[in-house]
Amino acid sequence: MIYSMTGYASATRELATATGNGGTSVSVELRTVNSRFLDLNFRMPDDVRACEPALREMLMNKLSRGKVDIRINLQRGEQSIGAGALNQSALGQLAELERSVLDSFPGVGRLRAGEILRWPGVIAESGVSADTIREAVLACGKEAIGELVVVRSREGAQLATMLLSNVTEMEAIVARITPLVPELIAKHQQKIVERLQEALGIAAPEGSSTIVTREEAAERIRQEVTMYGIRIDIAEELSRLTAHLNETRHVIEKGGRVGKRLDFMMQELNREANTLGSKAAAKELADASMALKLLIEQMREQVQNLE
Repeated sequence: MIYSMTGYASATRELATATGNGGTSVSVELRTVNSRFLDLNFRMPDDVRACEPALREMLMNKLSRGKVDIRINLQRGEQSIGAGALNQSALGQLAELERSVLDSFPGVGRLRAGEILRWPGVIAESGVSADTIREAVLACGKEAIGELVVVRSREGAQLATMLLSNVTEMEAIVARITPLVPELIAKHQQKIVERLQEALGIAAPEGSSTIVTREEAAERIRQEVTMYGIRIDIAEELSRLTAHLNETRHVIEKGGRVGKRLDFMMQELNREANTLGSKAAAKELADASMALKLLIEQMREQVQNLE
């Protein structure tokens, strides 16, 4: 099984207060996109900041690549804020801090009620302890990470199907052109023979001072045709293409974190397809090279999504 680097997952927990009423909820959202490395970005309220190391460890144990945005929301409902819910100790400390600031900077404005209520620790919890919230955050994180792995594996399976389909098409192209190569090379060598015979003038024009014997001309033609045949022979390229396609299929079917390995294989396949195109001495070979490069480019785009 291979894994995509893109996915989304979330989990939510409702927490009951000491009186049995609900009102506090915790949610964890995970979004992942492509990245060369594992890049974790946390967004969370200060109340649950202590959960970050544990969540980071969970993610690193399950993921190896991708940019991951982790958003943690802590929602306190009306039921969890009742009469006497203000933390008098925190209010006193905040008031003392405000007096000190006003003494030093008389021109600044005083705190507004909304600002006071948003100050960390001012609103006391009604029966939902910090440990309870922490446990809920970690439980949500574990659930969301598990769901994310499933989502990434499901998308990875779809990508694997597409990649294997392209590999099959490329194998068919290579199998189709391989038997044609000797015949195509022979045809082009014959054309070269005819052109060289004309250029070398086996039958020297009347009055020409240049004397070329048939033996000399035949040897020169043989040398040129041999060199030309070597230049346009694509047997090695086809052999390497076959080997690379076999390895690519093996890597995909074996599964795991194969993104970087497949990216390397795409480079090797593209190199051989380009060489095939540059050596193409017939339209059939040029068309095959173009078809291979198009399939490789499709695969390369999808491989960038693999972990």
